[in-house]
Amino acid sequence: MKIKINQTRKFLGKLSLTIARHAFLACLFLFLLALVFGTFLFYKYYILAQKAELGLLDRPVLLREKAYQEVLRAWQEHEKRFEEIDFKEYPDPFMAPVSEEELTP
Repeated sequence: MKIKINQTRKFLGKLSLTIARHAFLACLFLFLLALVFGTFLFYKYYILAQKAELGLLDRPVLLREKAYQEVLRAWQEHEKRFEEIDFKEYPDPFMAPVSEEELTP
C-alpha cells in the first residue's frame, strides 16, 4: 500500500483551512476533548485509587524493628551533624592569611 504524498498534502491543507474557517467549533471540540480526558484521569487516579486504598486496610501493617532502628540511628546521626554545623567556625576567605609570627608578640 503506497502512501500518496500529494493526496495527503492536499488533505492536510484542506483540513487546516476547514479548522481555520470554523475556529470556534474547533476550540469547542478541543475544550470538550480536554474535559473528557481530564475527567478520565481524575477518575482513574483519584476515585479508583481511593477504592483500592480501602481494600489495603484489611491487612495489618508489618514493621521490621531492625530496619526501623537502623533508619532511626541514621536520622539521629544526620541531625547531630547538622547541629554541629551551627557551632563550627569557618575562616574568613576574604582576609589575608595570617602567619604564626604575626600572632606572637
